[in-house]
Amino acid sequence: MSQLEFEKPILELEGKITELRNMSGDSALHISDEVGKMQSKVSKLLTATYSKLTPAQKVQVARHGDRPHFLDYVNAMVTDFTPLAGDRNFAEDQALLGGLGRFNGQSVVIMGHERGHDTDTRLKHNFGMARPEGYRKAQRLMEMADHFQIPIITLVDTAGAYPGRGAEERGQAQAIAKSIEVCLNVKVPIISVIIGEGGSGGAIAIATADRVYMLEHSIYSVISPEGCASILWRSAANAPDAAAALKLTAQDMKENKLIDGIIAEPIGGAQRHKAETIESVAVQLRAALKELTPWDPDAIKKSRAKKFLAMGRA
Repeated sequence: MSQLEFEKPILELEGKITELRNMSGDSALHISDEVGKMQSKVSKLLTATYSKLTPAQKVQVARHGDRPHFLDYVNAMVTDFTPLAGDRNFAEDQALLGGLGRFNGQSVVIMGHERGHDTDTRLKHNFGMARPEGYRKAQRLMEMADHFQIPIITLVDTAGAYPGRGAEERGQAQAIAKSIEVCLNVKVPIISVIIGEGGSGGAIAIATADRVYMLEHSIYSVISPEGCASILWRSAANAPDAAAALKLTAQDMKENKLIDGIIAEPIGGAQRHKAETIESVAVQLRAALKELTPWDPDAIKKSRAKKFLAMGRA
């Protein structure tokens, strides 16, 4: 597991527990009590640590490489998944994946950012930072869902849209704006979950939804703390101050009425309990789909627009 600085005492204890458990022979009979005591201490430390994470620490947890990603959720929650590729204009984008499948027995279009789990897959998926063709593919899938009246599920996990020269030349800003427009215009339910990092327009392009949820230790912001600190303080060293000022945690988002709910993570975060976290997300998605089904096409479109127009108003 990747190490977080604030988890150092916990990881050291877990390392000692692993060493003791690997012991064999007669000596192993005398250490079970010690292992139990150390495991209890780890649990207490995790509970104490994760109950008072600072915004900067939540940023670290949200970015943790071992958290479940889009394909992990699809493989666990969706049956008969058929990936759909290409924007029918330029190319296929591997950072934003999507397709058709069955969730809880219901046909859905599901899409989201895939970051990858190791060097090869992270490079393949461009660390979850989509190019214009990724957002144009998202538009194509949403319009298809609208045509066949199929609900849409989106899973957001990106530092932001890719800012490279080629992406800008191919109309990155226009692609994001158009995706938001399509989100607002489709006449089927859209349910979105921020599963890790929700970065700027790259996130909201597929999260302008009827229901938006965040995992407990995920983040959602208009700019990264490092980017904000570089602008305001001229130094990325002030990123912790920026993280606090940006109000980017799930708890801040809920308090400001920008999301519809928070999905609790097991103690120690999603990176320690992937299966449990995915199941918690699935439970929330099932509840949201049940709430929104059946739907009136015109009414759901108007309700979604009204929801976003009301944000920021007194």
